[in-house]
Amino acid sequence: MHIDIVSDVICPWCFVGKRRLESALAQRPELNADITWRPFQLNPDMAAGGMSRADYLSAKFGGRAHAQRINQAIVDAGATVGIPFAFDKIERTPNTVDAHRLIRFADRHGAANELVDRLFAGYFIEGQDIGDREVLAGIARQAGLDVIEAMKFLAGDSQRAEVIADDAGARRLGINAVPCFIFAGQYAISGAQEPQFFFPVFDLVQNGGDAAMPRPQAAG
Repeated sequence: MHIDIVSDVICPWCFVGKRRLESALAQRPELNADITWRPFQLNPDMAAGGMSRADYLSAKFGGRAHAQRINQAIVDAGATVGIPFAFDKIERTPNTVDAHRLIRFADRHGAANELVDRLFAGYFIEGQDIGDREVLAGIARQAGLDVIEAMKFLAGDSQRAEVIADDAGARRLGINAVPCFIFAGQYAISGAQEPQFFFPVFDLVQNGGDAAMPRPQAAG
């Protein structure tokens, strides 16, 4: 079963959604899931060097205090799937094009899932600037990739146009929020839904027939 996951590595609900999908798949061990990570930028107009987290929160939420109140639901959801979100450690909000490029590089080496998990953890748990190429190379090493090759890849422009085109393509398809999970190119689930919400879709893909779909719950 092929699963396309449209996400951004600075989307906290995408991190939660990844863990919930993994939980669902673990409960259906007979499935052989093949995952492709598709790029989406929460901030497509972000400067290449990113911006300070304080300025970003001020512009988007009116300040850190308001953002902390909004993020409490994310913190609570993260705790249920083993993610200790540490928003206070984040000092910069990055442009994520290079991170998405690196995911494509990792995919060539069969390490995309591991890299995505490391990117999420680096940003949301450790507060790393995942727009910085040296930081990205270090995360690539953690995912088992050759750090020299990763640095050379990041130093060029390979896959940049493709990442931007895929982002635009997702929006043309009507995807304007992430995560979005697309199963076998036919069935889509939007949001970080609970694991059981995936089971009827698994059955649809496996059996090619009808299955009762549960009503989606609010993410978190």
